[in-house]
Parts: sequence; structure tokens; C-alpha cells
Amino acid sequence: MINDFLRLDPAAREKLVKDLRKKGIFDEKVLNAILQIPRELFIDQSLFDKAYDDMALPIDFKQTISQPYTVAFMTQLLELKNGDKVLEIGTGSGYQSMILSLCNVEVFTVERIPQLFNKSKALFEMLNFDIHIKLGDGSMGLPEFMPYDAILVTAGVPSIPNELVKQLKINGKLVAPVGDLKLQTMTKLIRIDEEKISISEHSKFRFVPLIGDKGWEIDDRE
Repeated sequence: MINDFLRLDPAAREKLVKDLRKKGIFDEKVLNAILQIPRELFIDQSLFDKAYDDMALPIDFKQTISQPYTVAFMTQLLELKNGDKVLEIGTGSGYQSMILSLCNVEVFTVERIPQLFNKSKALFEMLNFDIHIKLGDGSMGLPEFMPYDAILVTAGVPSIPNELVKQLKINGKLVAPVGDLKLQTMTKLIRIDEEKISISEHSKFRFVPLIGDKGWEIDDRE
């Protein structure tokens, strides 16, 4: 259980949550989730002294664990309700997946890199998190379990894939960083009805690219 690991630097997590409040994060469910999860579990031991710095950190295969503020900002934009069904595109380290799960929602997550998939799956099982993780092309979503109340894309996309929009419930929300390979704008989409959507743009961020049929091709990032 996650409680077995809470001894890992609780004071640093408390300070991080205070800093996130000062930066405009107000969703108590999100802040409480960040308070509960030791970030050390997701990074190399050589980076432990940076675990609670508000910055992205490298993990395997040229991927990153996102800056805590970014994780909190994106999750807050989803306006999650208890029991929501949420699809995450890009499991990565599994940190964002666990933050979502602790917001009292049902989490489905897709990862394309087998080694990261296996590592996150093992971590979920070890900590007794009931998260549905699949190996595959996240840019295509996970249509077999649609529709979703919310979709979170945790890598940069050139545009929001229509395949993902179709997997949202009416009034469902999608948050994704949209832009080029260097800089993206955090974008929130709400599916108003079968044909109509509402889009709002928020702060600028930098993400690794979403690789896939509806994302970037591997050669694009070279």
C-alpha cells in the first residue's frame, strides 16, 4: 500500500503542496493526491535530492516525469468528479496515473513503450492501485472502454486527435498540450454535443512529443 512509503520525505511533499497553492493550484483533491505520493518512487536514486523540486526530471527512454505544477495544473483543468471514468494518454512513470486515481476516479492509461508499461504496471500492483493500463498507441485512445468523462494527454501533440474527441462523453473534457516539438499551449476541450466542441487555451508548457499514428512520427523529433 502507498501508506508504507509515506515516510519518504513527508516534509518535502508538504512544502511542495504549499508552493503549488501559491502558484494557483486550488483543487483540494489534486493537492491531497500530491501530498500522498512520494515522487522518489518514480525516479532514479541519483535524482532523489531533486524529487520535490518543481521541475521535470528524466526517466528511461528519453521520457520525463512532469513538473509537479504541470501535473497539478492539467489535473485541475479536468474538474474531476468522484467516480469519473478517465483516460490518460501516455503512462510514462505512472506518477500522473496515481494522482488521477487518488482523485477518486477510474483510470485507464495507455503507454507505447513496453519497458515503461511493464515498470508502471508492476508499480501499480505493488502499491495496490486499481489502474487499468494498456500497451499500445495512445494517440488512438482506448475505444474499447469508451466513453470517458475526461481524457488527459501527457505528451505534446500537433493537434487534438479526432479519435480522442469521439471517445468523450457529451460534456466530457479533454486536456492536452498542443503545439510544435519545442513549445505547446495547454488546451482544454469540452464536447458540447455530437458535433460541437468548446476550446480554451491556457499557459505554455514543454512536453516530450506524443508518438503515434495521430501524433508525431519518430523521425519528426530527430
